[in-house]
Amino acid sequence: MIDFFKILGIVLASITALFLVYQVLIRIIRKFVYFPAPAIIGRFLDSDLRRSMQPPAKLIERSGIQGGMDILEIGCGSGAFTTFAARATGNGGIVYALDIQQGMLDQLSLKMDRKENSDIKNVRLILGSAYQLPIADGSVDLVYLVSVFQEIPDSSKILAEIKRVLKTGGILAISEFLFDPDYPLRKTTVKQGLSGGFTLQGVFGNYWNYTVRFIKV
Repeated sequence: MIDFFKILGIVLASITALFLVYQVLIRIIRKFVYFPAPAIIGRFLDSDLRRSMQPPAKLIERSGIQGGMDILEIGCGSGAFTTFAARATGNGGIVYALDIQQGMLDQLSLKMDRKENSDIKNVRLILGSAYQLPIADGSVDLVYLVSVFQEIPDSSKILAEIKRVLKTGGILAISEFLFDPDYPLRKTTVKQGLSGGFTLQGVFGNYWNYTVRFIKV
């Protein structure tokens, strides 16, 4: 007689082992090769599964997004959190959704055209590099990145650009997630932000899903 629970245990153990091997290998590769998440995985990035692991409401709260803010999202991808930020800041604010890949922006554009998002009028899609942000000096209230910051090789260069476009007193929010191949420890993110000349405002969340918030003084 087949022991169903024994087989199930073996299958789950095998899946867990494969996942761990994948995580180790991809993290080793990412130490030597930098590249943005490919557009082909845009549907996963903008999925309810992902948002169940990174709840948008918590991300909005931890990032400090409030009504009327002009916001820049760097590495918006296919828009997993863009619509949530847009509704949080409201029609009194703007969300500049920037990505380096046209394929990601095309997916976000299709998402914005859906009927359920017809109420959102304050999102501006921008194709561009984080190293040369096509945003005016001191023009945004908040910049946020979700599992993106570590994909960018030159952290000092991007931090300088973020500091340039932020208003005095503006917020930089960096969110990270343990399952992301580029996941850094919280102390690493804090150290990077401080080295870029920002002042730490707070660390929110837990080990596997956190946001570090900085202020431009």
